Amino acid sequence: MDSKSVAMFHHLAKELHFGKTAAAFHLSPSTLSRAITRLEEELGCKLLIRNNRTAMLTPEGLSFKKFAEQQIEQLQLLKLSVNNNQTQLKGKLRLYCSVTAAYSHLPALLDQFREQHPLIEIMLSTGDHADALPKIQRQEVDLAIAVKPDNLATGYFFHHLTDVPLKLIAPTIICQVQQQLHQKTIDWSQIPIVLPVHGLSRSRFEKWFRSMQLGKPKLYATVSGHEAIVSMVALGCGVGIAPEVVVEHSPVKDRICSLNIDHNIAPFELGICCLSIRKKQPLINAFLESIK
Repeated sequence: MDSKSVAMFHHLAKELHFGKTAAAFHLSPSTLSRAITRLEEELGCKLLIRNNRTAMLTPEGLSFKKFAEQQIEQLQLLKLSVNNNQTQLKGKLRLYCSVTAAYSHLPALLDQFREQHPLIEIMLSTGDHADALPKIQRQEVDLAIAVKPDNLATGYFFHHLTDVPLKLIAPTIICQVQQQLHQKTIDWSQIPIVLPVHGLSRSRFEKWFRSMQLGKPKLYATVSGHEAIVSMVALGCGVGIAPEVVVEHSPVKDRICSLNIDHNIAPFELGICCLSIRKKQPLINAFLESIK
């Protein structure tokens, strides 16, 4: 009887839902079901009465649940004791994020991590948020503050931090773009648009534009990074899309405004991401544990 099987049963005994427990342990429901069956065979009794993906504890299951709680608590105490007696972790951890995330979200995360692991050196690189997952995939970095795509591949582990609204922004200075936006009827096919070269915000903007039947967007420019979009909009080059946090932290935020349009563009899910197969490596695991 291994500790993982005990932990899986304990989680299932609390949730009574195979799908939720399978997701929590990054397994398929069928794999979880087989693990519980092996546990029952080892114990020689039924622990659960199963009904599709749900479950109900038998009397033996209730007894084993209490045993599992005691075992998990004892294991946690043992790990804590061992960790306190070990030498502190050392090494280099490669981290990637956008320029804005480097001062909007990263400082608090690093403060917590460095307090627990002062000997680990952070190797930070910054750039376009859309490059975060490719850099993780190529193992150029260990961790990244990333935006979760609509369909995240199973090879990635993602820890949610916060939701970030997306804003349609326009210049406040006197310019042709401002004049076009103040027309009684806005001809969106003639409004210059500044978009990212690639990434989720571009695809969501294009989907919204199509849904509004506004014609084909008139691209002024495509650039890397939302910070560059905000700067170009502030200079009067066009209308753009950017996360609210980028706008709020921009040095030119007084030169832009959010358009009063009910666009219903879904917010970003911002989080810490790494390859699933690497999340248990000591330095990566230490960082993930520090931000829970």
